Amino acid sequence: MTDSIFLGGGGAAHDLRQELLLKRANRHGLVAGATGTGKTVTLQILAEGFSNAGVPVFCADVKGDLSGLAMSGDPAHKLHEKLVSRAGKIGFDDFGYDDVPTIFWDLYGKKGHPVRASISEMGPTLLARLLDLNETQEGVLVIAFCWADDNDMLLVDLKDLRKLLAHISEIREEIGREYGNVSPASVGAIQRRLLMLERDGAEQFFGEPALELSDLMRTTRDGRGYVSILDATTLINSAKLYSTFLLWLMSELFEQLPEVGDPDKPKMVFFFDEAHLLFDDAPDALIDKIEQVVRLIRSKGVGIFFVTQNPRDLPDSVLAQLGARVQHALRAYTPSERKAIRAAAQSFRENPDLDTEETITQLGVGEALVSTLDEKGAPSVVQRTLIRPPSSRLGPITQAERTTIMNDSPVSGIYDEAVDPESAYELLLKREEKAAREEAELKEKEDREAAKKARTRKTSTRRRQTASEAATKSAMRTAARELTKYILRGVLGGRRR
Repeated sequence: MTDSIFLGGGGAAHDLRQELLLKRANRHGLVAGATGTGKTVTLQILAEGFSNAGVPVFCADVKGDLSGLAMSGDPAHKLHEKLVSRAGKIGFDDFGYDDVPTIFWDLYGKKGHPVRASISEMGPTLLARLLDLNETQEGVLVIAFCWADDNDMLLVDLKDLRKLLAHISEIREEIGREYGNVSPASVGAIQRRLLMLERDGAEQFFGEPALELSDLMRTTRDGRGYVSILDATTLINSAKLYSTFLLWLMSELFEQLPEVGDPDKPKMVFFFDEAHLLFDDAPDALIDKIEQVVRLIRSKGVGIFFVTQNPRDLPDSVLAQLGARVQHALRAYTPSERKAIRAAAQSFRENPDLDTEETITQLGVGEALVSTLDEKGAPSVVQRTLIRPPSSRLGPITQAERTTIMNDSPVSGIYDEAVDPESAYELLLKREEKAAREEAELKEKEDREAAKKARTRKTSTRRRQTASEAATKSAMRTAARELTKYILRGVLGGRRR
């Protein structure tokens, strides 16, 4: 194990070694450059270096090329001679081919082990961004989460959230007295966005078993760090889901990992490819949150490297937190692009022997301007650098190779089958069924009481008629007796009065 990662050779003759000190790698970094200038290879050799140093790595594979990390380079490759030649130019004497231990992940579960998170873990803020909600709709979502927390209801998947929203809409008068107004229109808007999200395939992401961070921080028995590669070749088409997932993962690392200060090497390194998607249309409050996470997560021993085409894709507040910088070529065809090049050049510590602004436009494929932090944490003078060749395969692996690696993965069988625990949907369904039973029992009781009262009224009426008839019959019997006496007295000769 070394205390640095060899990046390449610098200077006009490429004779100055450029290295990234492991104990400064938690101060984050930037890899920038136009399409086709060599960013992917730079990311690849960084991942190799961290893995060989025993540092677990997480990265998203947007184009599919990073999967080559899992396989050793091949001397029969058409670029073999060029790679060997480059290694010789920069003094990379121990260059050779090797793979790195790799775990493949995929939100859709097709090209890697499924990645899942619960709705509760995602939280209302990130979910509101994913659904592109306005302030009022986000407020309703926050109320829904608060009510669920207060009633011990776990939100696992999308059906949980849909059921919860329908329920709080039904009891909105009760909700309004304690939590705030819940507009049926806002609930309806959120429900429609959830349907759109489900159509984009997010239903497979929200669920259990949820991803355990410990499975992203694995090392092999010989001390190498696993490189977790998220296949994003399909996911990148859902830009909001892609960026929200990576932001969630970054936030989870920040929340769960303990403080370690400045370790000799990072506990983990996180590569955020297509980083501009993280900040596109992001509200100021979210950007502030990202800046806070980037600033503080280094004390948890986590290094974050943003990978993007132009440094201007990142807010200045975030750029200021990035210690290592690898700038590949930029092209200047418009005034805006020239302005971007000037800004990129000014972000480096000036080298009196180098016109940084002009050099950015002259860099060839695989060349970059590099500046890292020195022993004291100060940025080094920018140097023109020929990036070292990778030891792993250039380009993607085959599906058969991917399947073999997945079958031998240390997480094989852990996440492959989804489970559906008792959560908000089931609990609310039980509440509804109980309420329906109680309502039916109450109605049945009321019906019985109504029938009893009806019978009582009928019986009472019948008894009054019988008494009346009895009185009539009694009077008639009395009259008959008197008439009989009168007749008998006359017959017998008795005195009649």
